[in-house]
Amino acid sequence: MIGPSGAVRVMLATRPVDFRKGMDGLAALVRDAMGADPFSGTVYVFRSKRADRVKLLVWDGSGLVLATKRLEAGQFCWPKIEDGVVRLSAAQLAALVEGLDWKRVHAARPVSTPAVAG
Repeated sequence: MIGPSGAVRVMLATRPVDFRKGMDGLAALVRDAMGADPFSGTVYVFRSKRADRVKLLVWDGSGLVLATKRLEAGQFCWPKIEDGVVRLSAAQLAALVEGLDWKRVHAARPVSTPAVAG
């Protein structure tokens, strides 16, 4: 998948949305329901009712980008359905879009620099 990497903000909407919504409808949802700016460069992630589809909305600096993925088997791993959003890292977003359990992705452990080679 072509997508963000590194230090990117990712906001995951926990409630399912109407997947007939396009980029304008989802941008309005980001602004009104989430209280956020859809043109900030943050990646906003939405799920379908059956959790087998996901939509990503992001402003890339020149326009809104809407990406959609449908799993042919299984469902996307999603947090408990409640009002609000969950923040993800770029690595967790990559795992989510691949259909993996993004909750198992953690930040790398700090590694101390050795004083002597070998």
